[in-house]
Amino acid sequence: MAEFLNTLEEIIRDRKTNPTPDSYTNQLFAAGIARIAQKVGEEGVEAAVAALAQSREEQIGEFSDLFYHALVLMAALDIQLSDIEAELKRRHHR
Repeated sequence: MAEFLNTLEEIIRDRKTNPTPDSYTNQLFAAGIARIAQKVGEEGVEAAVAALAQSREEQIGEFSDLFYHALVLMAALDIQLSDIEAELKRRHHR
């Protein structure tokens, strides 16, 4: 999974640098950080609701949406997966 998340992160960062028409990712970047953050919040709520009342398939879909939107927000903020990994490792070694 980590390998594909790295690939997806690269694709998202490429969209940020090289916008393509009709790209949902580019629509998010154009809308700005506030809108991307809003989407992350919405997807987080949807994932929580799915965890309580929906099928495994729907849960996986909602968590996929959450991961994607979080990666877009991270790219907008110039945060990389490697930054998150380093922080998680730091916390684990307390």
